[in-house]
Amino acid sequence: MSDDSTQKDYRETVFLPKTDFPMKAGLPQKEPGILARWKEEGLYEKLRDARQGREKFILHDGPPYANGDMHIGHALNHVLKDMVVRTQSLAGKNAPYVPGWDCHGLPIEWKVEELYRKKKRSKKDVPAKEFRAECREYAQHWVDVQREQLKRLGIGGRWDKPYLTMRPEAEAQIVRELHKFAETGQLYRGAKPVMWSPVEETALADAEVEYQDLTDSPQIDVAFEIVESPIPELVGAHAVIWTTTPWTIPVNQALAYGPDVDYVLAVRSQIGFSGSENQFDLSQNAGEAAVEGPSDGVAAYFDDMDAKLANGLVATGLAELPDRILVAKGLLPALNKRLAERISAYDWSVDGLEGVDIDYMESDLAIKGSDLAETIVRHPMHHLGGFYAKPRPMLAGDFVTTDSGTGIVHMAPDHGEDDFELCRANGIDPVFAVMSDGRYRDDWLWLGANDLNENGDERRRSVINKPFNAPDGPICSDLREVGALLSASADYAHSYPHSWRSKAKVIYRCTPQWFIAIDEAKEHLGGKTLRGTAMQAIADTRFVPEKGRRRLSSMVESRPDWLISRQRAWGVPIALFVHRESGELLVDAEVNARIQDAIASGTVDAWEEGRAAEFLGPDRDAQDYEMVGDILDVWFDSGSTHAFVLESDEWPELRSPADLYLEGSDQHRGWFQSSLLESCGTRGRAPYDALLTHGFTMDPKGMKMSKSLGNTVDPLKVMEQYGADIIRLWALSVDYTEDHRIGDEILKGVGDQYRRLRNTFRYLLGALDGFEESERVDVAEMPELERYVLGLLGDVDEALRRATDEFDFNLYVRTLVDFCNEDLSAFFFDIRKDRLYCDAPGSLERRAYRTALDTLFHALVRYAAPVLVFTAEEVWGTRFPDASSVHLLEWPEVPATDIDGARWTALRDLREQVMEAIEPLRREKTIRSGLEADVAVPASAVPEGFADAQLAELFITASVTRHDSDEVTVTRSTDHKCGRCWRLLPEVSEDGALCDRCAEVVA
Repeated sequence: MSDDSTQKDYRETVFLPKTDFPMKAGLPQKEPGILARWKEEGLYEKLRDARQGREKFILHDGPPYANGDMHIGHALNHVLKDMVVRTQSLAGKNAPYVPGWDCHGLPIEWKVEELYRKKKRSKKDVPAKEFRAECREYAQHWVDVQREQLKRLGIGGRWDKPYLTMRPEAEAQIVRELHKFAETGQLYRGAKPVMWSPVEETALADAEVEYQDLTDSPQIDVAFEIVESPIPELVGAHAVIWTTTPWTIPVNQALAYGPDVDYVLAVRSQIGFSGSENQFDLSQNAGEAAVEGPSDGVAAYFDDMDAKLANGLVATGLAELPDRILVAKGLLPALNKRLAERISAYDWSVDGLEGVDIDYMESDLAIKGSDLAETIVRHPMHHLGGFYAKPRPMLAGDFVTTDSGTGIVHMAPDHGEDDFELCRANGIDPVFAVMSDGRYRDDWLWLGANDLNENGDERRRSVINKPFNAPDGPICSDLREVGALLSASADYAHSYPHSWRSKAKVIYRCTPQWFIAIDEAKEHLGGKTLRGTAMQAIADTRFVPEKGRRRLSSMVESRPDWLISRQRAWGVPIALFVHRESGELLVDAEVNARIQDAIASGTVDAWEEGRAAEFLGPDRDAQDYEMVGDILDVWFDSGSTHAFVLESDEWPELRSPADLYLEGSDQHRGWFQSSLLESCGTRGRAPYDALLTHGFTMDPKGMKMSKSLGNTVDPLKVMEQYGADIIRLWALSVDYTEDHRIGDEILKGVGDQYRRLRNTFRYLLGALDGFEESERVDVAEMPELERYVLGLLGDVDEALRRATDEFDFNLYVRTLVDFCNEDLSAFFFDIRKDRLYCDAPGSLERRAYRTALDTLFHALVRYAAPVLVFTAEEVWGTRFPDASSVHLLEWPEVPATDIDGARWTALRDLREQVMEAIEPLRREKTIRSGLEADVAVPASAVPEGFADAQLAELFITASVTRHDSDEVTVTRSTDHKCGRCWRLLPEVSEDGALCDRCAEVVA
């Protein structure tokens, strides 16, 4: 064995990889430069030219609100959209992307009003046109901000010409779509209870409402005296209702019972009390009950205790409790329990009593709900006269249940959907008692004209005000005074609707609004209803994931008529005329056309009183018509985007219907549904062929992100720290169909994944340094290992095509990462580095390996381009600095091979066993690497067709032999080590000498 100090250095003869591509990515610094180059080169326009005439794939962008910085939900949503567009373009399709923004509506108006409030200004003091101009300016500011943020994320699209709902052309088309509904008889004005925000003073769509769990809501039991009934025993008794909205009692107009519910007439028990002196057990009307105690003064004691009891009953309002009540049979115990809680809340010791017991017991009279027809009650406040003096009928309601309450429901048609429908069916109209700000009308003085609280405020203040509905508030106090309040507490737990902007409670409020009917059969829909047309469209639509179909179907199946009007200033007007005398909607195509043209040339500001005569034309008197002052629900705006974007000549690269709409799962209630209804109502079909929905991004613990909790992740800061490609890799690695997580540790894991991918490209670039076409080897001439790996590439190619078709991007990324890590870095590259470094440049094996690497490079850089848009461009430009962008390339052509993959799977399993057997010797430093190991493997485990020398090369060991044992055994080789390739071979005469191959190459 030679001395190491005398060994010749052969490093200069080894063909090591060479590349300028750095392992350190430096993405935050590099990415802006790549973006600038794309803009300078007009990459998006080049891509459109390159795909001109190809099959189109249209993803229509759902418009985010232009009212704040991009958040992590925006980032995920737009990365998914970009991935769809880029993979479809990679597949050779013409896949344009036109981004857009929703610029009207309450979210923006609310923000502008907040700015006003900070300056101590009121919107009411500003001309509407000026206010709208400020809203327009505010929206444009955030469009510009978000546009740059999304571009920084690597989202490719027509950023120079996005669509905006506030562009005059868009506003005119929205009005045009509204007029189509009017002209086909689907639009009507009606009074219905709608979700209403007293704070924002407008109706809200379902999508603008969120539910919060409350534990301190009021619940009260109220008695309505029965004055007429076909059941004589009920006259004089009281029907008891239970409600969590005391503020609706002043507008009650009826009671509802369940026709199939079993009711019972319950009788109040005698009032029992316990005395505090000698534990007398007494009861009112007890007559000459036996008592224990002094023989003298018993009558006086009774008189004294009766007086104290009477005082307590008056103080608690229990003195006037009804003797008989009507409730559902199964709910009487719960009512007694609530009554007992009311009684126990009073300190009876002030009256010299230890306690009082009152409850209701079932009588023998059992009643079926259907028997209550034609029963009449009167309002507890009937003594006020007027509205309250009118009799209240008891009506059969199929919605009445016995899950809770009393089995009898009070009906306020102004403030409940079931209430409204049942009352309307029985000729009872709303009274519109509550104003837009949530206060009772000025003339609705149910509490009396001078009824003020200690601060001088009117007690008819906002109905969502907690004190107003409290057990000691004005409503409960008045009910208690007349003996109608059986129980009242503020401990009811339930989920209650709130506005997602103001976070304030909302109410159901009946107001005149504009609706689109969804259950009226229409000729232009082939005799079908809008609901029926929409349900058919859902059946014809592809859903990803499939569970979205059930979600959207259930919502459309059960939804009411579409409420499209809002009482705000910033939005597209409901540009219609109504005849003042008849109330009839004017439907005139010529009038409508003049309105549409005016808005197209002058924005929504064109809809103003001064132009009414111009719009109506010479044949009508403007004094006879009212201009509708409401604006359109912003969901109608966004639901019409298919009309003014996909069908517009401004974007000829688009078409309608879209292949795909892609948004968060909340848009089943929002944009997906409004677009479906708008398009079905005007075109008879959905504006999309497929819907893709994603879940929401949670913090690392799975909690909803909230600024107040401090658990949000800012994508702008992530890009500053890690780069946009890291966010993209995260977004495309998660299972987006479910809620998913992000956090520092998760991003670090994504960073590790990125580095492994980057290292794969770095190796490929280095190994292919100087590769020329003259080196190329036909696949048929390649060694089996190369053909096997190219076969694996074919499997990857097939899997990625399938993932693209199925929009399964988690599978796409996982397949790509696993192939690079497990099949290439840990297997193919590891085995073939010896051939790359040490074989002669002209050897068939080395040329075959480099040819395979070239094929892998061209495939992998294309596969990675939709995911790592910046890194793939850097990789491509490093190898081909004069070539055009990687994003102009199409799906690679992968050579077919006929390798038996099962043989290689078995061989790789055996290779794993060998590596595991070597590891203990390496840890013990018996050997330094597998190159020093002589390995014996079970002969039965070796697939057919592999020689021992091949196995040694594939296992990266000194030698491999076979034996009859079932175990893999490892010993240190006694052969000498080649001074150039470091393999231990019998032909090497001494350590540092050259093997035959290396000697030939060096020579």
